[in-house]
Amino acid sequence: MINNHIHTTYSFSPYTPAEAVRLARENGLATAGIMDHDSVGGAGEFIKAARVVGIGATVGFEMRVCFKNTPFANRRINNPDQDSVVYLAMHGIPHGKIKEADAFLKPYRDARNVRNRRMTVKLNEFVHASGLVIDFDRDVLPLSQYKNGGSVTERHILYALAGKIMDNVLPGIGIVSFLSDRFGIEVTGSNREKLTDPTNTWYRYYLLGVLKGHMVGRFYIDADAELPDYKDFIGLAEGIGAIPAYAYLGDVTDSVTGDKKAQSFEDGYLDELVPFLKEVGFKAITYMPAMNTTEQLKRLIALCNKHGLFEICGEDINSPFQPFVCEALGRDEYKHLVTAAWALIGHEKTAIGSGLFSEEAIARHPSLKERIEYFAKVGRNENESGTTVRT
Repeated sequence: MINNHIHTTYSFSPYTPAEAVRLARENGLATAGIMDHDSVGGAGEFIKAARVVGIGATVGFEMRVCFKNTPFANRRINNPDQDSVVYLAMHGIPHGKIKEADAFLKPYRDARNVRNRRMTVKLNEFVHASGLVIDFDRDVLPLSQYKNGGSVTERHILYALAGKIMDNVLPGIGIVSFLSDRFGIEVTGSNREKLTDPTNTWYRYYLLGVLKGHMVGRFYIDADAELPDYKDFIGLAEGIGAIPAYAYLGDVTDSVTGDKKAQSFEDGYLDELVPFLKEVGFKAITYMPAMNTTEQLKRLIALCNKHGLFEICGEDINSPFQPFVCEALGRDEYKHLVTAAWALIGHEKTAIGSGLFSEEAIARHPSLKERIEYFAKVGRNENESGTTVRT
């Protein structure tokens, strides 16, 4: 099994890079990929830890990018909070180019924190009547690895709020009533079951999920300065030999993490979007089998095959109750995603300019499928693990 989309404390997660690798190994993963928001700060630790436990490692980052200068401007694409903005993933960063990726990301992290401070002020305007106050420097920043090259996200702000609520109201039915009475949030279904149980080990994370699902719109301020144009994102990928990927979300009916409402995204115009991505220089689409229906993914895979886009799998891990193993990868229709993970590792290990989408590799193996198989062999050969893992 594999997972190329594991968040760490360098964006938002309960896991340090080393802890994420340890849990990946303990859960039987053969490869693991670090994927933090606006940050590659944890990549070095992640790579070293993977080497120690004997599994393959891939390096990437995720960020929001401006799509205003595209045919999809003013549409809700794959970002629940803002039109004309997309989540993109940079995969397969050669390890010798991590510092260059960080240099690109740092000014965007800094710009994001300007907005984070403004959003914290706006959130305080909403919650102060309930006796709650969040201080960005005292309550939010210490939850992050910002001083070490990590990013601060909306989740950090809401995790700080969750802590304030728990400091003032005993976990259990009291918090459920508090959310209803003070914020107008009616907690139902499995979320209510989790929050009425004060012994729940991960209570604060479940509370965070409920807050994120209902409160982001109350303090969210549109991102602007922290958003590169998609052409700059692709330019970085080309410059460092990485693989720019669109992160497919698909229409949501039920969120695994409980933090996304039912909402329509790119499925309504996917037949237009995918060829556009290919035309402007994207090399891959990354998706999460556990978070989409079989019908959604059949359609997406067919479009990837039609337009020659590399498929990458990653289950977005940022909460302690999410499984590291995606059981869907055991099904025949998704086994090619395991090969793709090893191809990423082979790509990262190859000399700069000789990777999966280099002119040299394309000349040698014009077929994308053959190229993936070749680089997967390189990846497996480079992995010096003597342990038994689930593949």
